[in-house]
Amino acid sequence: MQSIGKVLIVIGILLILVGLVTWLFSDKLHWFGNLPGDIRIKRNNTTIYAPVITFLLISLVLTLIINIVRRFL
Repeated sequence: MQSIGKVLIVIGILLILVGLVTWLFSDKLHWFGNLPGDIRIKRNNTTIYAPVITFLLISLVLTLIINIVRRFL
């Protein structure tokens, strides 16, 4: 059970770091979510937004981070 606690602490620290980065650099990250390949459909009173490329980029970065962390643990 101690290993689960350590994992939860690491995840919490990572979430805090991501929150701080987005808060401090929000003016420089305006392109994030507006990448080519993100789908945005606007009709009358409805807007559909599917950030396909943004999610792929997040997935790639998280996969790299997790693989690097697993090598050292």
